[in-house]
Amino acid sequence: MAKVVCHFTMSLDGFVAGPRHDMSWLAGVTVPPGLIDRYVESTGAIVAGRRGWDEAIRTHRPYGGRWSGPIFVLTHHADTQPADAGVTYVDELSLALSLARAAAGAKNVEIFSPGIGKQALELGLLDAFDLHVAPVLLGDGIRLYDAPGGAPVELRRPDGSRSTVDLLLEPVS
Repeated sequence: MAKVVCHFTMSLDGFVAGPRHDMSWLAGVTVPPGLIDRYVESTGAIVAGRRGWDEAIRTHRPYGGRWSGPIFVLTHHADTQPADAGVTYVDELSLALSLARAAAGAKNVEIFSPGIGKQALELGLLDAFDLHVAPVLLGDGIRLYDAPGGAPVELRRPDGSRSTVDLLLEPVS
């Protein structure tokens, strides 16, 4: 069954992008064989935020340019945006997700914005986080989830457990 998934590679300290959506920190980070192919095949539509679209996704298309499909950009000014092939500008989250689900068919809707992911989670519209932890500490940038003073949000693994993920990482000299 298709899901709405907040999908990111993030730094060990919880950042999904550097300052101004910089993604250069991912250079040299490898992924398991076949992982990109899996996402290219399972993704039917993408929902992105306006800043992420402008500063990263527009010039660096998803999955190294290997994925093509509909992108829905959430913006406060949907009616004044320039035409971009395959891109629909939308000014309301539930509408963006509804349109993306319809466009995705039986495939997943990937959310490429931590702010939109947070909103979808709060509205009960997010099915899962799909995260890859890169062996880097950024120290600054755009966090996966930022809710100062908010209550913790409990998550569970697909098997229902709440077990930790074990990593042993050593600094590069």
